[in-house]
Amino acid sequence: MPSIENKNVLVTGGAGFIGSHLCDELLQRNANKVVCVDNFFLGKNENLNNASKHENFILYRDDARSYNLMQLIIENEKIEVVFNLATIPLNYSFFNPSDAYLVNIEIAHNLLALLKNNSFKTLIHVSSSEAFGTAKYSPMDENHPIDPTTPYAAGKVSADLMIQSFWKLFDLDISILRPFNNFGPRQNAEGVLAAIIPASIRKILNGEKPILEGDGLQSRDFIYVADTVRGIILGYENENSRKKIINLGTGIAITIKDLLDGISQIMNYTGGYEIKPERKSDVKKLCANINLAKELLNFKPEFSIIDGLKLTLDWYLNNKNL
Repeated sequence: MPSIENKNVLVTGGAGFIGSHLCDELLQRNANKVVCVDNFFLGKNENLNNASKHENFILYRDDARSYNLMQLIIENEKIEVVFNLATIPLNYSFFNPSDAYLVNIEIAHNLLALLKNNSFKTLIHVSSSEAFGTAKYSPMDENHPIDPTTPYAAGKVSADLMIQSFWKLFDLDISILRPFNNFGPRQNAEGVLAAIIPASIRKILNGEKPILEGDGLQSRDFIYVADTVRGIILGYENENSRKKIINLGTGIAITIKDLLDGISQIMNYTGGYEIKPERKSDVKKLCANINLAKELLNFKPEFSIIDGLKLTLDWYLNNKNL
């Protein structure tokens, strides 16, 4: 089985929420070189505070949509493994739908072309549960129909299909990991691209009401970022994952209303919520069947949502200025 130890690896989107945690963990596991490529559309320098302390961490403030640039970086740094996490969040679909769609395809195309040309050996591609759309049955296994409801999700699906066609046609060394709803420290908390958990924590800390969209009965499978990162690395280190799509989640769904109630309870908040209309095309229900991840990767989530929320809150309390 391959090991991340002593490998030269590249993380696209490495200054973002999940990407920065992945960079930290790769360094912790003694990768020989961890190269981060990020255009800082949503990534932050602060997310790399830990990684940048390591002498074998290299940052390129560049865009993975440039084929020539990616070719230069991968070949100059002698990259063996690429973890592709670069994307633009789902909410961007409502403001620039074409770009939200195309960014996923263009980056995947570049990496596939470079992999086919032997510029590196292995591609670990991170997809999204949004590819499934609202659950037709639950929990949702990897054979669940795909039904994207936003340009972001459609871009994720299109990238996945292109990747699958390349591994079938050219026998390339690729795995696709499909995480469900991630949360944890460093997730974007401000502006129109904010995620619900950090945005709600930030509003309560600022004396504002968290926002509840619709009736709050939409349900999600929230997975703590440390579990996601561990699953992604397991996806590389276990070759049983090759040429497969594998869900990463907890197998437990929670409604958005119950999520906000849990955050409120942990924070001793009793001020209620600001009710807004439900988002158009919002997925109603997502819950992962993770049997394949258990079978192939020996993956099991270690953090409950309550434990993860407490850790997330502690981080925001200690990093109020970020």
